[in-house]
Amino acid sequence: MNGREGSPSLEVSRRGGSLVVTASGTWSLRASASRAKGMEKAGDSVFAALSSPESGIPLQKLELRAENLEAWDSSLLALFAEFSGRAEQAGLETDYTSLPEGMAALLDLAGAKRKRRQGTPAGGKKNAAEAESLLELIGGKTLAVPGVALSALNFIGEVSASFARLCMGRAAVNARDVWRIFRQCGVDALAIVSLTSLLLGLILAFVSALQLRAFGAEIYVSALVSVSMVRVMGPVLTGIVLAGRTGASFAAIIGSMQANEEVDALVTFGLDPVDFLVLPRVLGLALMTPLLTVYADVMGILGGFLVGTLMMDISPSAYWENTLANMSLSQIWIGLLHALVFGFVVSVTGCYQGLKAGRNVEAVGQATTAAVVNSIVGIIVSTSIITIMFTAVSL
Repeated sequence: MNGREGSPSLEVSRRGGSLVVTASGTWSLRASASRAKGMEKAGDSVFAALSSPESGIPLQKLELRAENLEAWDSSLLALFAEFSGRAEQAGLETDYTSLPEGMAALLDLAGAKRKRRQGTPAGGKKNAAEAESLLELIGGKTLAVPGVALSALNFIGEVSASFARLCMGRAAVNARDVWRIFRQCGVDALAIVSLTSLLLGLILAFVSALQLRAFGAEIYVSALVSVSMVRVMGPVLTGIVLAGRTGASFAAIIGSMQANEEVDALVTFGLDPVDFLVLPRVLGLALMTPLLTVYADVMGILGGFLVGTLMMDISPSAYWENTLANMSLSQIWIGLLHALVFGFVVSVTGCYQGLKAGRNVEAVGQATTAAVVNSIVGIIVSTSIITIMFTAVSL
């Protein structure tokens, strides 16, 4: 369908098994408005040819062309994308080779997005989870490890640089946000830490009593509970509780902000997201975890004290004397070092997963899950490293 020079024109022709659609003239929203009805009729003819070809030769391909095209915008792209979608539904191949390079690239992108939306990967390939074997999946994950490690180290470097800016008074940190995060990481976690630590102390006392009773050494239940709680169990339990409670919260909050483009808004306003979002959370959890660990140690020792005095007939004075005799200051400092490392690991992991989350709800959920899993793995690994280090120097 042709028109006067300069106006948008669309011509539909049949060449064997190919349906050729040729656009020419000036295609813009303003220029094509005067001929909208004419273009609509031409589009209808293309759709009719795609759905029920008149010739005896079946259609195999839709060929899109642009000849003597003076200018074009999204109006032509939208029309060609609609033709391509109808051709795809009819099982036809679409040929973009005769179109300008920029237009062909945009139409390819639109076609790939349409296929992803329909659940079919671009190119008609199988889903990645179906196409890859177990070995391929393991290999892909293994090859991705260096990149993930480099990204994590880069993020730790950004946090360190942000802390340096804070020390120099140049970090964009809101003092009220810092105190609010301190409360969320500390006071708000007292209830769950109290319950878990008290029950852990009870369990340790019960289990150790079963073995020590055979040797008549029930009094050493106090030493076992106090040393294990102060040195390792208290910090590890506190770190795991905070990983599931606070680390997941960090990932969910920052991930939601990422999905809602609030992080991009901070960058637009000239605020560093690491300064504004990450640094207060890292400082809050790293400083509050040792304090919560001391509280968890006390509650765990109290749980062992209840078992020892109420169920094993150990006098309270003997229990406390044996506890203090076997617990040294170095063990307390080792436990606090564990707690400081755990607080840093949990906070950095939660914030990192939140910032790298995708732009949808599912991605936020995946980031939250990854934050908890990676935090717990980091706690176990760092515990092993610290324990080996202090064992090597006889501490």
